[in-house]
Amino acid sequence: MNIACIGLGLIGGSFALSIKKNFPEIKRFGMDKNPEHLEKALELNIIDEALEETDLPRMDVVVVSIPVDKANAVIQAVLDKVHSKALVMDMGSTKGELCQSISDHPKRHQFLAAHPIAGTEFSGPEAAFSLLFENKTMIFCDVDATQTDRVELAKSLIAPLDMSLKYMGAKEHDKHLAYVSHLSHISSFMLGKTILQVEQNDKTIFDLAGSGFASTVRLAKSNPVTWTAIFKENQSEVLQALEGYIQNLKTFQKQLETQNYTEIEQQLVNANELKPILNGILKKEKNGN
Repeated sequence: MNIACIGLGLIGGSFALSIKKNFPEIKRFGMDKNPEHLEKALELNIIDEALEETDLPRMDVVVVSIPVDKANAVIQAVLDKVHSKALVMDMGSTKGELCQSISDHPKRHQFLAAHPIAGTEFSGPEAAFSLLFENKTMIFCDVDATQTDRVELAKSLIAPLDMSLKYMGAKEHDKHLAYVSHLSHISSFMLGKTILQVEQNDKTIFDLAGSGFASTVRLAKSNPVTWTAIFKENQSEVLQALEGYIQNLKTFQKQLETQNYTEIEQQLVNANELKPILNGILKKEKNGN
C-alpha cells in the first residue's frame, strides 16, 4: 500500500510517523508547499519519498493536512487524479464549507472528512511525533457520503492508536469546535496581545508570570497562518461563540465596577462545574502521552 501525506507539519507528519510505527510495510510519500519542510521530513524519515503529482494515480490513501482555506481546491484536484479505490482524507479543523464544496464531485464517495482532536502549540515537521494521536479522539464527519469500505480503511489505519471515534455532521462539528477549540485559541492570542501592549519589558513578564500565565497563553504560540485560515472558514460559528464570550466578559466587568463581589463569586462557582470535565481531559492527555 502507498500512502501520501500532503502537508508535512505537526498533523501530517505525526500521521506519517504513526504509519511508520504501526504499518512499516506501507510506503509513505509526502508533499509540502514549503521546500524546507519537505527536505526536513525526508531527513527525519517522516516520509520515504517526495510525492509528485504524477504519483497520485498509484496512491491508495491520500491524507491532506494543510491550512483549511486551501484544502478544498487541493482535495478536489487530488480526487480528480486518484484511482477508483483510493481513499482521500483531510485532517482539518473545519468541515462545513469543505463538505458542501465537494458534495457534487463524482468521487465524493472516496472522500472522508476527519479531524483528530490532537495537537500542540508547535508546528512544522520537527514538531511531529508518532504518539500525537494515541488515546485521543478522532471525528469522522458526514460518513453517509463516504463509501463504507473507505471508512473501514480509515478506521483500520487508526486502530493501533486506540483513538475514541466519534461521528457527527460537518455543520455540527464546526459549531462544537468553535466553542471548545477555536474560542480558546482566540482568548490565548488576544490575552497575549493585551499583555504585550502593557508589559513592554520582557524581563518583567518572565520574572512575575507564573505557571497560570504560561498555561493560559500557551496556545498563542500556535501557527498564525493555520489559525487565521480556521477563523476564516468557520467565521459564522466563531462569531456566535465570541458573542456569548464577550457578553460574559462585559457582565464580569460591570459586576467589578459595581463591586458586586457576591455575583462574581457565584459566577466563579458556576464556572467551577467544569472542574471534573477538565480533570478528565488532563487525565486522558496524561495517559495518551
